[in-house]
Amino acid sequence: MTAEPPTSDDPSPRGEQWHSTTYGRPARRPARPPAAQAPGREQRLADFSAASAPARPATPAPARPARPAAPGGPARGSRPLRRRAVVRRRRLLAAVAVLLVLAVAYPSALAWRGWSSVQQVAAASTGERPAATPGTTYLIVGSDSRDGLTPEEIAEYSAGGDDIAGRRTDTIMLLHVPAGGGPSALISVPRDSYVPIPGHDSNKINAAYAIGGAPLLTETVENVSGLRIDHYVETGFGGFARIVDAVGGVEMCPAQAVDDVRAGLDIQAGCQEMGGATALGYARYRYSDVQGDLGRAVRQRELLAAITAKAASPATLLNPFRAFPLASSGGSAVTLDEEASLPDLVGFLRGMRAASGADGISMTVPVADPNLRTSHGLAVKWDTARALEMFEDLKRDDTEALRSLTA
Repeated sequence: MTAEPPTSDDPSPRGEQWHSTTYGRPARRPARPPAAQAPGREQRLADFSAASAPARPATPAPARPARPAAPGGPARGSRPLRRRAVVRRRRLLAAVAVLLVLAVAYPSALAWRGWSSVQQVAAASTGERPAATPGTTYLIVGSDSRDGLTPEEIAEYSAGGDDIAGRRTDTIMLLHVPAGGGPSALISVPRDSYVPIPGHDSNKINAAYAIGGAPLLTETVENVSGLRIDHYVETGFGGFARIVDAVGGVEMCPAQAVDDVRAGLDIQAGCQEMGGATALGYARYRYSDVQGDLGRAVRQRELLAAITAKAASPATLLNPFRAFPLASSGGSAVTLDEEASLPDLVGFLRGMRAASGADGISMTVPVADPNLRTSHGLAVKWDTARALEMFEDLKRDDTEALRSLTA
């Protein structure tokens, strides 16, 4: 039987041929490779001509200079990525520049707003003065002057009465800011302290202010302390109340209820928010306090600490709708000595904040007798030895040593 040739569906590899065997079975043999053909006439002539011609050196194509890649930058094929990175970098630099401008411009504008409202008076002593002492000492005075108050405000603050004429001091304090980095100290001077007043014999220290104003009070404090008063800070009834209202009120925690008609105060015991009028009464009252003027001095320092903490809080400083009105109200409520400058005011505010903080020192001049009988009525007699020790510490700028007197 003769074998049939393979059909188109046969999966035999291409190049294999079928043939018959003696047994009639198909067998596969590899196909022979086609025989190589000899080159034609034209090809032989071309090869001969190329072999006989002189060889020309090949001229290399000019190489294109490679663009150097930026160190650590993206490859040449990623130009969009590089462009986006440049845009992001520029935006970041612009944001940093804006923040730097705000960090400088905002505090400067705030400080200038307050400074532009400040009043200044001659407050330096006209007598012989102590030598300059290290650190900076501020004399702080809270007067009961009604200047600038409307009849409605006088009634609101319970500031009427027989003593409405003239000026007296409800508050006298010393703020010492050391130059050596020690704690700032806020020291109350009881207004009834019995001391010698230059040219007027001995009297209660607030009489110096009533007689000769800020210059005589400064001279009196310098004479009894040996300290050089560097700057003078004063505020009145209305100014104090407006500052409290400007910070949104302060929280105070009286240990007992108070009903004092003269101060216009009627409050319950316990923590409570106080507005300007209530805080002013809380700082003024003494007839309902068994400690009298000494108890009032403690409350005044507590109030100043609360006002300073509230005014320096981020919630106040970072809110321009609260910070700028506060700067304006605070500036108009404060009177400084005529030698003071804007940096001096800033130093005072920083010193108040430090003295009212956890590391600050808050104390009263050491007292021996709070009910000293004198020709001018009951007065406060200092503990002379301890008071002189305190003033010596301040003159040496050693505020840390004051802690032994407050223990």
